[in-house]
Amino acid sequence: MEVTAVATQGRHGSTDWVSAYMLLYSDTGRVWKQYMLEDNVGRLVGNVNPDSVVHHKLSQSIRTRFLRFVPLEWSPSGRVGLRVAVYGCAYRSYVADFDGRSSLLYRFNQKSMSTVKDVISLRFKSRQAEGVLLHGEGQRGDYITLELHRGRLALHLNLGELHSFRMVVTLGSLLDDLHWHSVLIERFNKQVNFTLDRHTQHFRTKGDGDSLEVDYELSFGGIPLPGKPGTFIRRNFHGCMENLYYNGVNVIDLAKRRKPQIYSVGNVTFSCSEPQLVAATFQSSSSSFLLLPAPAPILEDLSVRLQFRTWNPDGLLLSSPLISGQEPCYLILQISSGRLHLTHQTSALKMSEVSAGQRVNDGLWHSVSLNTRGLQIIMILDSEPASTIQLKNYLQPKDKHYFGGCPVSQNDSSCLNPTMAFQGCVRLIRVNNQLVDLLSVQQGRLGSYNQLQFDLCGIRDRCLYNFCEHGSQCSQTWSSFSCDCTGTGYSGATCHNSVYEASCEHYRLAGSTSGYFFIDPDGSGPLDPIQVYCNITGNKVWTVVRHNSSIAVKVRGSTLQKPYVGWFNYSASSEQLKALVSLSDRCEQRIAYHCRRLNKSGVVADGTPLSWWVDRRGEKRTYWGGFQPGVQQCSCGLEENCADMNYFCNCDADRNDSGILSYKEHLPVREIVIGDTYRLGSEAMYVVGPLQCSDDKFLWNAVSFYQAASYLQFPALQVELSLDVSFYFKTASPSGVFLENMGIQDFIRVELSSPSAVTFSFNAGDGPVVLTVKSPVPLNDRQWHWVRAERNVKEACLQVDQLPLRIIETPPDGHLRLQLGSQLFVGGTATRQRGFFGCIREFNMNGVNFDLEERAKVTPGVSSGCAGHCSSSARLCHNRGKCIEKSSGYMCDCTNSAYGGPSCTEEVSMSFERGASVTYIFQEPFSVIQNRSAAVLSIPSQYSKTRDNMALSFQTTQSPAMLLTVNTLSQQYVAIILARNGSLQIWYQLNKDKRPDVFSPIFSSLADGRLHRVHIQREGKDIFVQVSNYC
Repeated sequence: MEVTAVATQGRHGSTDWVSAYMLLYSDTGRVWKQYMLEDNVGRLVGNVNPDSVVHHKLSQSIRTRFLRFVPLEWSPSGRVGLRVAVYGCAYRSYVADFDGRSSLLYRFNQKSMSTVKDVISLRFKSRQAEGVLLHGEGQRGDYITLELHRGRLALHLNLGELHSFRMVVTLGSLLDDLHWHSVLIERFNKQVNFTLDRHTQHFRTKGDGDSLEVDYELSFGGIPLPGKPGTFIRRNFHGCMENLYYNGVNVIDLAKRRKPQIYSVGNVTFSCSEPQLVAATFQSSSSSFLLLPAPAPILEDLSVRLQFRTWNPDGLLLSSPLISGQEPCYLILQISSGRLHLTHQTSALKMSEVSAGQRVNDGLWHSVSLNTRGLQIIMILDSEPASTIQLKNYLQPKDKHYFGGCPVSQNDSSCLNPTMAFQGCVRLIRVNNQLVDLLSVQQGRLGSYNQLQFDLCGIRDRCLYNFCEHGSQCSQTWSSFSCDCTGTGYSGATCHNSVYEASCEHYRLAGSTSGYFFIDPDGSGPLDPIQVYCNITGNKVWTVVRHNSSIAVKVRGSTLQKPYVGWFNYSASSEQLKALVSLSDRCEQRIAYHCRRLNKSGVVADGTPLSWWVDRRGEKRTYWGGFQPGVQQCSCGLEENCADMNYFCNCDADRNDSGILSYKEHLPVREIVIGDTYRLGSEAMYVVGPLQCSDDKFLWNAVSFYQAASYLQFPALQVELSLDVSFYFKTASPSGVFLENMGIQDFIRVELSSPSAVTFSFNAGDGPVVLTVKSPVPLNDRQWHWVRAERNVKEACLQVDQLPLRIIETPPDGHLRLQLGSQLFVGGTATRQRGFFGCIREFNMNGVNFDLEERAKVTPGVSSGCAGHCSSSARLCHNRGKCIEKSSGYMCDCTNSAYGGPSCTEEVSMSFERGASVTYIFQEPFSVIQNRSAAVLSIPSQYSKTRDNMALSFQTTQSPAMLLTVNTLSQQYVAIILARNGSLQIWYQLNKDKRPDVFSPIFSSLADGRLHRVHIQREGKDIFVQVSNYC
């Protein structure tokens, strides 16, 4: 039956109902799978009274024979009471069973079949993680193979390229789960849609042709002739296929009716045999265990076999109490750091151990067997060679074995667990060659257990649909996943946050001087950071992006039919350059052009230009430096100072033209095309400078809210899985809502909840979550304050200014997606209540800058800009100095700056005699420490990798010398020193149990009496060092 919906009611006329339940389904009534909602949430909401009906329309229908409703919560004043209704329709099935040595061959009527369009669909249920489902190939190099590899589905497809790199597209994971999975392959020419269950990947095939040419036959279930060219895995499929269609042909129906197009290899049957594999899920890493009595051994030897799968790198599989020479001992089988370890332990100090495997926590099924033979214990993992422990005395087993863990309230010494409890799935447990009946365990007729789930393997691949952003690597345990951000340029729980500033303007405000920097114009957006040169001179900053052709290029011998084309490759992609240009208020590019003996008109008779350049979008441009788009002239034509006033360019008079291209929507120059240097003695020469942009136009993009009911309304962004929002605010009001976005149930809101507290609240489907940061000083002090809030599938956090970060983790199996409305409200709410009075600037969400000033022009109660000296874009205080409004002006607070003076621009320096030093003790205000919560003190490891930003200038002739040390209470430190030879060394001690890391960026002596500057930035394991003119 194909189930499309379910409905529940409580017991009529009672106080009994079920308020939450799980829905399981199975083909056999033995191997069950949990139905999951779109967010991988397995909890379905039930009833709140006995008679109302609660319907659940399944987003994906279930094709099954058995359903199981498992109550999770029920009436607080009654008992479990449940009436159910199931909605669906009949489902027709054509099934073939493959035993791992069989296949079906679909033979064509002609020698080969060539198609430009293919549609292949099937459902499969596999017993193994490896196996070929479909294979076909042609003599010219075409092939198609669909196979299972390590539990994932791989499609290999090539169209007519004999020596091409083999293209593999993979989908899914853990597909050897004995449950049905649907596959659809749609191909038209080179375009392919590859769908597994409800997930589709679109790609373009390799090869020279558009058609797939297959010789003689397609094979299903395996490759009957091993060693054929173009094959990948020789292992045949072991399991069942259903409703197998190739271009409209029902292959299984033809095979069942013994049609001549189908040839059967081996034993293919047309009913799906169901293996009696009952699995148990060990749910808790602290309290799960299975206690089994030991059957009588055969020939007094101990034998234990089982299969397991897990993601956890550590866990106990077996603890067996034994007797060795009248002394008690233990046989312990455990996973430790991803390897399988077998230990024979007679005391705390006496043990023998062997290990096997490299990464048995890879989520796949692994088989392990233990056998005692005489004075040996033999362990075999999968197909690896046996590992052996030699004994001094014969072992005598006791009457029980513990699997997965030990009871928490264990009073005797019969179970020993040196690690955590096993969290994963186990099946086919055999003790002394007798298969353990797990259903008898579940029914209480055999052994005992805790925190186990039977008839179900509850493993999930949390890295399958990768929530780790920006190319970071996902790793997982049974209950969670983590992201390795190393080398990505991003940080945070999901590597969402850029570690770089958005523009060179931000580096200037942080006190940096000219140099090469990475900037990230779209912040947490999809574009990678780019390296630029920040030319910082006083209050002016230019962002410089260079290309590959900075020298003058001469051109001869080009015609309009075969023009010369010069390409410019920049150190950034087109999308990155577009983001930089959009962020900047002004961009320009200098172009110089010299001509000799060229066509004086610059065009041919039909008006076609002989030379032009190509802009960022790939469009032809015929205007030149200094002129505006649409006019085929140069700057001297605009300024009316051309060498020959009969022309609009000096080039037409065999002179030089130069000027600035400043229409930023066309920049940068991608190509230059010259088509008129074929005459004797004719020549052109050009130079195109780097792209230069200045002024971050969103840094001081500010608005003022002066009516309680006013707000700015924007279309909402896509923030289902990751949301970050940051802005500055300034107010004198005690409270007010900064932003709000409401859905039917879900919402996000950031507000000033009291004069000294900012609150970030949201609901993603698991109930409201509230984070609050309290300041030791009022925040409604008419000064700028910075707020940043983030919510992702791992955690939510809130930061205000430099106060401690507030973090809360999201439930591991909770709702993932924020379902919000289409409108975002800034400075107020949709209900026009609790509006914000004051200023907001530099509003950014998920890397997108919001143009507040433009929207304020058409919004009543809101004005562009913000009154006050400190609100201007004049950058009155430099080098991290804070601008403080005064009644008759302003002042600069240089407390957090390395500079002093009225504008924090005067460098603070000291002269040190030998042995002298200055110590600065960092200490937080007592009120900040007092307001810290437990959640703040238990910040996850992703946030303990703090960003270091240190800079100093020095001048000395003495070495060795200690320039700077920073120590923490946890015995971590960083030290900047000059070695005996005067070279610079940077010491980092981040782990007190390991030796410090030492970096030597410059090997030449810096104790040369000249002034040198050292700038160090660190994010996690990535360290960037700039020394004088060295980088």
